[in-house]
Amino acid sequence: MYIKDVMTAPVVTIASDTSLAEAKRLMQTHRFKRLPVVDKESLKGVVTEKRLEHISPEKATSLTLWEVGYLLEKTPVARIMEKNVVTVDPDMTVEEGLAIAQKNRVGALVVVTGGKNGKVVGIATTNDFFYKIANKVLGIGEPGSRFLVMGGGEAPALGKIMGLVAAHGLSLLTVHVLPPSGTPEKDVVIHVSEGDAAGLLRAVAAAGYEARMRKR
Repeated sequence: MYIKDVMTAPVVTIASDTSLAEAKRLMQTHRFKRLPVVDKESLKGVVTEKRLEHISPEKATSLTLWEVGYLLEKTPVARIMEKNVVTVDPDMTVEEGLAIAQKNRVGALVVVTGGKNGKVVGIATTNDFFYKIANKVLGIGEPGSRFLVMGGGEAPALGKIMGLVAAHGLSLLTVHVLPPSGTPEKDVVIHVSEGDAAGLLRAVAAAGYEARMRKR
């Protein structure tokens, strides 16, 4: 899966001379936490909700509400925008993108073509990664049954378990191997289609593996 498969597009962008007040209105209207700043199709920076909060009435207690309102209307986003934006290419894998986001400790990646200051084609946020990747990998919201099989995460054991799934006429929806926890063996969680889940559970136990149903 690639960044282009999970990013949100098209993206609402603003020019560098947009007022802080207008940027704030756009964020509130669309429930955004950030807006890329673009001039002539070239990325210049990003304005975040957090940066705008620093000049809100709560943060600027020495100013009157009128003064704060005037400041928001007259100050361009270029004055407060983050210029060092973490960007990725749409053809980058999601693994690469997540690694970059974690390394830079950011909650969103601006997706551009043509280099760091290139054309903005999308934005990938933690929500995009969570809902479009984690949900699919874990089968969140999908019907069927989920099992935890102790020590079933190694290749030979996993092969036997997959054979039992097929023998019971069930389809494999998701499978993920868990890292070792207290033992050298890896456990596995399998998510299968609706059918003879109880029969499969008995068969796995008969094959010598400890298994139990797991909540979806």
